[in-house]
Amino acid sequence: MTLWTAAEAVEATNGRATTDWQVTGVSIDTRTLQPGDLFVALKAARDGHDFVAQALDKGAGAALVSHIPESVPGDAALLIVDDVQAGLEALGQAARARTDAHVVGVTGSVGKTSTKEMLASILETQGKTHASVASYNNHWGVPLTLARMPRYTEFAVIEIGMNHPGEIAPLVRQARPHVGLVTTVAAVHLEAFESVAGIAHEKAAIFNGLAKGGAAIVNTDIEHADILRSCARDRGAKIVEFGRTAGDYALIHVEQGADSLQAKGRVGDKEFSFEVQSAGTHFAMNALGALASCVELGVDLDQAIAGLRRWSPVKGRGVREVIALLNGAQIELLDDSYNANPTSMEAALDVLAASAGRRKIAFLGDMKELGAQESAMHATMADLAAMAQVDQVHCIGPLMRSLHHALPEHKRGLWTATSVEMAKHLPELIRDGDAVLAKGSLSMALAQIVDGLRKMGQGGALES
Repeated sequence: MTLWTAAEAVEATNGRATTDWQVTGVSIDTRTLQPGDLFVALKAARDGHDFVAQALDKGAGAALVSHIPESVPGDAALLIVDDVQAGLEALGQAARARTDAHVVGVTGSVGKTSTKEMLASILETQGKTHASVASYNNHWGVPLTLARMPRYTEFAVIEIGMNHPGEIAPLVRQARPHVGLVTTVAAVHLEAFESVAGIAHEKAAIFNGLAKGGAAIVNTDIEHADILRSCARDRGAKIVEFGRTAGDYALIHVEQGADSLQAKGRVGDKEFSFEVQSAGTHFAMNALGALASCVELGVDLDQAIAGLRRWSPVKGRGVREVIALLNGAQIELLDDSYNANPTSMEAALDVLAASAGRRKIAFLGDMKELGAQESAMHATMADLAAMAQVDQVHCIGPLMRSLHHALPEHKRGLWTATSVEMAKHLPELIRDGDAVLAKGSLSMALAQIVDGLRKMGQGGALES
């Protein structure tokens, strides 16, 4: 199905098309580009113009550029604009303007992507749904998601992130959601903010871009919920609260099983039950926010609960799996390796502590962007309640030295500077029946630990 014609793209961007073309998708990466895509030559670590010829050779329907690259013939299918980033944003805004979709925007210090996936799982049962892929939530991810949105979309889920002050407002103006959800506010990206209150103000900016008459979904359990409420009131939004003591959607009970959660909530005087296909009580709160958001988009609560059962965690974000080893041995892997901050680290350790492993082993990597208190924040993890149930903690990275030193000797495992170094020692650190958590900031490459553990299921050695 055609997504953009040359004429439509020219009108949206005020650019110039070299030929009469049409495209079926939008891509910024030649490695994942599909035939028929519009290749967007963004400037990031590399200048995308260097890859235009390769994109066209791979079957791109056209390329969005600011000039004709030397390696590209003048009669190639191009859309030439003054600035590629601005051109992508213009395409995204045009795509948003031409659809009647009900749009929900999601932000938060923790849980954005999993909640976005929950919302998509629910809304896909209600109509044609378009959602951000992976964690495409930044200055290029949001307009790319919007530019990819088909005109006949009925529901859209847009993830919106930030690293610095002032980033959310322009992104939410592009998305113009009918519903804005803030999952939580926590000590993340403190290098760029003076306090968690500052982060709350930035997250609250999602409400400034709500469509007229939109709804603000607010987690009342967070410390700075009043900042979110104030911003929503200033926008004139309908405020819908969720949390353990919320007046609208209250979480009244969570029972954690081996691979799922059974939870009970209350809305008004009606109690309801819902199931989440993952361990970790924090997922129940994310799910409650997702349910509240879907109801505000017009979905029946019971149908939303049924749709929620379709969701399960994606790779690196809380996936639980059993790895069969030699001689009938096995371990339980908790793959939460995609990212980390103090709040999500505590939640992941809670899941490990509640597991049924004979030993509970954690491989923890540095948590980045925490500012001046980063060493202390790592050290204080030794005092978390869940640590009492963890048998051994192996630490990776310079910041995790602080935790390594703070741990009692009987829990203190190995310390290495990198995940690659730690992975070499896995066979001597893991035993039959262990439950193993891998978690750290993305740059710490805890996926190396996850891959190493999985390879042990292909014949690696194991201590008994």
